[in-house]
Amino acid sequence: MEEKLTPAPSNFIYDFIDEDLQNGVNTRVQTRFPPEPNGYLHIGHAKAICIDFETAEKYGGVCNLRMDDTNPVKEDTEYIDAILEDIRWLGFHWEKMYYASDYFDFLYACALKLIRDGKAYVDDLSAEQIREYRGTLTEPGKNSPCRDRSVEENLALFRRMTEGEFPNGAKVLRAKIDMASPNLNMRDPVMYRIAHVSHHQTGDKWCVYPMYDFAHPLSDAREGVTYSLCSLEFENHRPLYNWFVQQVGFDEPPRQIEFARLNLNYCVTSKRKCLELVQKGIVSGWDDPRMVTLCGMRRRGYPPEAIRDFVEKVGVAKAYSVVDYGLLESCVRDRLNDTAPRAMAVLEPLKIVIDNYPDDQTEEIFIERHPDHPEMGEAPVTFSKELYIEKSDFMIDPPKKYFRLYPGNEVRLKGAYFVQCVSFETDGSGEVTCVHCTYDPDSRGGNSPDGRKVRGTLHWVSAPHSREVVIRQYDRLFTEENPGDNMLEAINPDSLRELTGCRVDAHLDSLAAGDVFQFMRQGYFCVDPDSTPERPVLNRTVQLNSSWNKK
Repeated sequence: MEEKLTPAPSNFIYDFIDEDLQNGVNTRVQTRFPPEPNGYLHIGHAKAICIDFETAEKYGGVCNLRMDDTNPVKEDTEYIDAILEDIRWLGFHWEKMYYASDYFDFLYACALKLIRDGKAYVDDLSAEQIREYRGTLTEPGKNSPCRDRSVEENLALFRRMTEGEFPNGAKVLRAKIDMASPNLNMRDPVMYRIAHVSHHQTGDKWCVYPMYDFAHPLSDAREGVTYSLCSLEFENHRPLYNWFVQQVGFDEPPRQIEFARLNLNYCVTSKRKCLELVQKGIVSGWDDPRMVTLCGMRRRGYPPEAIRDFVEKVGVAKAYSVVDYGLLESCVRDRLNDTAPRAMAVLEPLKIVIDNYPDDQTEEIFIERHPDHPEMGEAPVTFSKELYIEKSDFMIDPPKKYFRLYPGNEVRLKGAYFVQCVSFETDGSGEVTCVHCTYDPDSRGGNSPDGRKVRGTLHWVSAPHSREVVIRQYDRLFTEENPGDNMLEAINPDSLRELTGCRVDAHLDSLAAGDVFQFMRQGYFCVDPDSTPERPVLNRTVQLNSSWNKK
C-alpha cells in the first residue's frame, strides 16, 4: 500500500508565492538572507534564516547570503565570520555569498541616474534639521532650501562629496519624492552620507556610503531576488523599496512580504542592549550561555534542530506576539531526550560508606546509555565501598513521602544494589559528612530475590573512581518578562550558579567541548569550551522538567 505523505504546512508567504506562480507573475523563487555584520545573530535572526532558506528550498529555488555592509563604522569581519558559522550550524547552505559593498559602483551609478533625472539632490541640512523639516504623522514636512538645485549643481556637489572635499555630516544626497506624503519614509529620504572611514571590504576607495533603504532594494533587484522576505517593521518601507527599483529602471521590483518578528520573553535581542550587557560585564561575552545569541545557545548546548523546531512551532504570522521562553526550552528538551546519552553525576556530593562491602572489592555496573536507543550500548560504571550521592538525597528527619535515604530506610542505587542507612556522621556544626549503609548482596541489578519493594532510586558515583568537574547552572537572565529600558534593574542575580567539587564517573575521561549528556535526575549538560583536562567544565543546558513557573 502506497504511503501517503503529509503535505508541508502552509503559511501566508507560501500562499502569496503559490498565487504568483499560478498566475505567471514569477516562474522561479529566489530569496536572500541579508544580515548587517555589526553584531552576532540571535534567536530572532533564526526565524528569518529559516523562512528565507526553507522558502527557497520548498520551491526548488535558491537563497543567497548577502552582508549588508553599508555602515563600516559599526561593522567588523569578526561579525561576518560569526554569521557564517551560525548559519552553517543551523544547517543551511547559501547558493552564493555577496556583500552590499560588491554593488557600490552599481549603486553609485544608480544615484547619478536619479540626479540626472531630477529625482535626487544634494542637501546641506544637518541631520537634526532634516528631522525638523520632515514633519510629523499629522503634519506634512517642508522642502529643504536645497531641493531646487539644478541637476548640474547636484552632480558637481555629489562628485565633490565623493572626492572627499567635505567633512562628515556636511552634506547628504536625498531622493526627491514628496515631503507631504502620509508615509514619512517617502519624505525625501537620505540616499548617501559622508563617512571618512575605511571599509572592511573596499578599504579607502569610498568616503560616501549608501543608506540601507537605497542599497537594499537595488541589491535585491540586481541579484534577481523574486521575494524579499522581511520583518514587519519594514512594511512602511515597501513603497520606498518599490520606488527606488522602478525609478532606476527595473521592470518589476521583487515582491516584499513582511512577517512578524520573533519576540521572546525574559530576554533582549537588541544589538545595542546586548552590547551593553557585554561591555558592562553582566555577561562574559556575546556567546555567554545566558544570551539568546545563536553562539550563546550553541555554547549552552542547544541543538540546532531544536532551534528549527521552535521556529516551526512558532509559525509565520502577521500579528505581533510574544512567545514564552518555555516553548524554546521544551523544544531543546525534546531533542536532547532523544539524542543525549545517559550518565551519572553528583553535583553536591555526600559520601556514603557501605560497611559490609569488602574493602578492596570493585565491580563494573553497566548502565544503558539510552533507554530508547539500544544501539548506543552500555556504559561501565565502577561500584565500590565508598560512594557519593546527592546531599539532598539524605535527611536525618525527613517529611512524609520522602522516599530517599534516611536512618533505617532502604533505597535502590541505580543499576547496583539495595542499601539501608544504619548511621551517619556530622561535623561540629551538625552538618552530615558521611552516611553508613549496609547492602544486600543478592539485590545486584536493583532487584531483591524475596520480592520486597523500595520506593526510592538514587544515582551515585564511586568516590575513588570518579573525577571532579565544575558545573555551571544557568537560569533566565532577567526576572521580568519584558526587560525593555528597565533591563539593568531586571537582571536575575541567580542566572548563573557555578558549582565546584561536582563528581562524574571516571569513564567520562575524554570530555570534549560540545559533548552532551543527560545526567540522571539532574538535566541535560554539555561540555563548555572553557573546559580543560585538568578542570572540566559543563553547562546545564536545560533541566529535565521546567521549573520556572513553580519559581
